[in-house]
Amino acid sequence: MTFSSSHAECGFDAPSVPLRDSDFDVDAARGLALRVRKRCLEVTKGSRFGHLGPDFSAVDLLCVLYLTALRFPSGDMRHADRDRFILSKGHAALALYSVLVELNWWSPTILDSYGRVGGLLGGHPSCTSPGIETCTGSLGHGLPFAVGAALAARTQSSARKVFVLVGDGELQEGSNWEAAMLAATHGLDALTVVIDRNRLQQGRPTEEVNRLEPLAGKWRAFGWSVTEVDGHDHAAIAHCLHKLPLAAGRPSCIIANTVKGKGVSFMENNPAWHHKLPSAAEAESALQDLLQMDT
Repeated sequence: MTFSSSHAECGFDAPSVPLRDSDFDVDAARGLALRVRKRCLEVTKGSRFGHLGPDFSAVDLLCVLYLTALRFPSGDMRHADRDRFILSKGHAALALYSVLVELNWWSPTILDSYGRVGGLLGGHPSCTSPGIETCTGSLGHGLPFAVGAALAARTQSSARKVFVLVGDGELQEGSNWEAAMLAATHGLDALTVVIDRNRLQQGRPTEEVNRLEPLAGKWRAFGWSVTEVDGHDHAAIAHCLHKLPLAAGRPSCIIANTVKGKGVSFMENNPAWHHKLPSAAEAESALQDLLQMDT
C-alpha cells in the first residue's frame, strides 16, 4: 500500500493546538501551493483526465487548511478525535490528493493511478482512501455530511472541528440550504464552511445560471456568522481560520473570493477550463506561468 495514515510514518507534524498568526509561515504555504499546482499539471499530462480550473482555484485554501487549521492527535489521520475535512466540490480531488502527497501523507506513486481504470484514485474522492472522510462528487452532499459530523462530535463531547469546502456553483443544490438551516438551529460552532467563490461553474458564470448574490446576506439570514477573504492570500486565509469560530453558538462561513484556473494566464476566469485538458504546448506554457508565481 502506498498510503500513509500516520505522521509518525511520514514525518510531517500537524498542528496540535490552535496557531497564532505569528506562527504561520507564509513562505511555506506559498511553496506548498506552487508544488501542488505543478503536480496537478504533471498528473493530468499523464492521465489525460482532470479539472485543472477548479483545482487551481481551491489550491491555496486547501494548503492553508492543512498547514494551520486541521489537527490530527498523535499525527494520525484515523484518530477518532481528528478534525474532519470534507471536499464537497469533489471534482477538485486532484488538488486534495496532491496536497496529501506534498505533505507526505501519501507516496507520490499513488498519483500514477489517478483517473485510470482500476486505479486507486478516481476523479472524485472516495472514503476508501486514508484521509478522505466521505465520497463526494455528486454536488450538494458535502455540507449535509459535515453537519452530521458536527452533531456527532457534540454528542460524543469531542472537541474536533469540521471543515467543508464547497464550490459556489454547487450552492444551487437545495440540500446545502437545508443543511445550513439545521446547522444554525443547533448552533454548530465547530462547523466551518469555506466557499470557493470563483464565480464560474461548468460552462457559464454562476450569476447567469442561478444568481447567488447577495451570498453573504443569504448565509447571515440562515443564522451563520460570515466573513470574506481573498482566497489566494495565504496570510489572510490563515487569519480567518485562526479566528474561528467567528461567533460562539453559530456555524461559520468563509466566502473565499478566488479565480478559476489561478496561476495560469489562459485558464484564469475562463469557464472552458473547468474540464478542458492542455495540449503539450499549453502544458509547457502553463508551467512557465506557474514558475512566474515563484518570483
